[in-house]
Amino acid sequence: MSALYRTLQRHAHETPALFWACVLGGVGPVFLVSANSIASYKGVRPPPPVPTSYPVPSGPRQQVSGYDDPE
Repeated sequence: MSALYRTLQRHAHETPALFWACVLGGVGPVFLVSANSIASYKGVRPPPPVPTSYPVPSGPRQQVSGYDDPE
């Protein structure tokens, strides 16, 4: 365990960009798996679904007047 810590510490000092890229790359899948359970534990609810159509009123439509161009 001590050798692993020393190796990680050496890589963090010698190649910090590569070290942090690997750390963030390893944390990503863990976050993907745990994010939904953490959100539901905190009480976050998913938003309602977005409507896919517009409700059309029933009955005849009234003709619009007064907005036409003069002829």
